[in-house]
Amino acid sequence: MASTVCVSRCRLLAKLEINRGLCLSPIFRDLSNSRESWCRRWRPARRTFFTSVCTHGSKTPTKVEHEKSEERASPTKSSKRAKKEHDHSSKHEKHEKKEKHEKRMLEEVTVTYRRGLPVLTIPLPSRRERCRFTLRPVSQTVGDLLEQVKAEDRGVERAAALAADERVRIAASDTIEALLESDFRLIINDTEYYVKTPAQERLSQEEVTRLSDVRNLVNQLYEALNVREHQIRKERELKAQLEKLSTELQPLEEKRMSLEVETTRRTSALTWVGLGLMGVQFGVLARLTWWEYSWDIMEPVTYFVTYGTAMAAYAYFVLTKQEYVLPDVKDRQHLLTLHKKAKKIGLDINHYNTLKDEIAKVEKDLNRLRDPLHIHLPSNLGGKGGGADDKRSPLSKIKDMLEETSKKMKIT
Repeated sequence: MASTVCVSRCRLLAKLEINRGLCLSPIFRDLSNSRESWCRRWRPARRTFFTSVCTHGSKTPTKVEHEKSEERASPTKSSKRAKKEHDHSSKHEKHEKKEKHEKRMLEEVTVTYRRGLPVLTIPLPSRRERCRFTLRPVSQTVGDLLEQVKAEDRGVERAAALAADERVRIAASDTIEALLESDFRLIINDTEYYVKTPAQERLSQEEVTRLSDVRNLVNQLYEALNVREHQIRKERELKAQLEKLSTELQPLEEKRMSLEVETTRRTSALTWVGLGLMGVQFGVLARLTWWEYSWDIMEPVTYFVTYGTAMAAYAYFVLTKQEYVLPDVKDRQHLLTLHKKAKKIGLDINHYNTLKDEIAKVEKDLNRLRDPLHIHLPSNLGGKGGGADDKRSPLSKIKDMLEETSKKMKIT
């Protein structure tokens, strides 16, 4: 009896399990998304997503279907999410493009012109950095460029320049100007770079001549329009400077004049004193020769007196480094007395000399400015024999010059 009851219950349970399996068929359709199996549906953590019994064929929605229903109910959230994904992908693409561009730039050698000088940008192998070398086309050579590269990166053991087509080594003595006339190959260690040189802008001889004519014309125009005003303004400035210096020099000049009078008087007195001493010497020697003693006794005395005078003159030369000439001796004594007395009355001789030098310089500039060869006078004042061109105004002359220059430019 008990065995039959157990068998019937087992059959009932089997039917119940089959029905449950039929009700859970939608779950197996979404098995790839939900990553759940039928065997794990009995765990307590997963029972909230499933129905235990399905009597009428209805089912509770799964997690994936619940998310889909929310997406249908709220289209704004899905659009925002899609927009975020699109922005993220676009940023990622831009970042990749930037990295590719930087990598490509690191692997290239470029040549540009800045302020008329070629600038060579070379990737250095040690740190994978780009370094810029500013070159002088005329004064520098290929060897200078290679030495600069080696000095900038100590890891560069071999550097050479080759011709682009023939692959012939370019000499280190060639100038940078000759190197940049065509494309070339630059070898750094084991890496070879193909360098494309930009086109150089060169002026033809006709353009240079035309530019020179225009430059001369502009200089003549500027001179004709502005040089007279410049001369007048410069003359006024020099006159004002001269007046200022003269005003500053006037009190010093008065003190110097008073000192000059006193110093001249003192120098003249010393000159007469010297003459008097020489007369006294002559009288003493004459008295001793003809009255007191004889010539035989005084002859050696006069000899030693003469020799002592010569020694005194030589000592003057040794001390002053000047020859014993009487006018020079007088001037030296005059200056010594002047400087000694100038310190007593407070006269600054150095400042006085500086002012005198500045005044002389200003006067020289004024004389040069007023020189007839440098003054741009009207042509009709130069003489009476001028032709028809001498009566033209400056504006008409400028107009004729412009017309002549335009004709030359058309011809060239």
